[in-house]
Amino acid sequence: MPAHHFSEIHTIPFYECDVNNRITIPMLINILILASEHQNEKLGVDQRYLIDKYGIGWVVTSYSIHITKLPQKDMKVEMTTRGTSYNRYFAYREFWLHDEAGNELVKVESIWALMDEKARKITAIADDVIAPYQSEKVRRIPRLPRPDKIEETSQATAKQYRVRWSDIDFNGHVNNSRYPEWMLDALPMTFLNAHEPANIDIRFENEVTYGSMVTSSVVVDSSDNDRIKTVHDITSNDVLSATASIIWKESKAKGND
Repeated sequence: MPAHHFSEIHTIPFYECDVNNRITIPMLINILILASEHQNEKLGVDQRYLIDKYGIGWVVTSYSIHITKLPQKDMKVEMTTRGTSYNRYFAYREFWLHDEAGNELVKVESIWALMDEKARKITAIADDVIAPYQSEKVRRIPRLPRPDKIEETSQATAKQYRVRWSDIDFNGHVNNSRYPEWMLDALPMTFLNAHEPANIDIRFENEVTYGSMVTSSVVVDSSDNDRIKTVHDITSNDVLSATASIIWKESKAKGND
């Protein structure tokens, strides 16, 4: 039996967009996660149910985001997701974003795990928790690309941030969309206005707590004439929290269209 698909329509409002009227990467992640949460609710296994009954919650460990075209303000898109497969400790979930003509705009692959909310440790995926998704049980789930690391000899640009109350989500840790927000903010505005991401690989390593200072570092690699790659990391108290590699293309969007 194929995995349970869930789809819903979403219109991109202005507050989800950047100066070029494209949806921002943090907001892209947020609306797709919202679609998955709506699926969870429909199947009767939402976050509140998991915490109240089992004391557990889903956490994402990595994304691989493939972007054909970022939707723009007022565009109507269809968001689709499915929990494709799982093994004892990890689940593989896919997302798609299509325009009204059915063209694929974005494809996202992601790996998830269940965390014990008190022990803050990964726990095995119980059959009754995963059963409603009709996910395939496999020995090995797909392995997503691991982001590059910033070498110690690299000339990195860095910015610091303090984790605010508004950065903390339902699970009691920093919302996963904050990490790409910090990562992208380390790049100059001129670069962000002139480019848009084509592919993003991001991996989450360690939780960051409220009030902590985080450092967002980036190295721009333009050695390949055909593409620009940026390598990012987020650290807190010298502990690695997240890493990412982003492939960029020149932007065709113009601000305030």
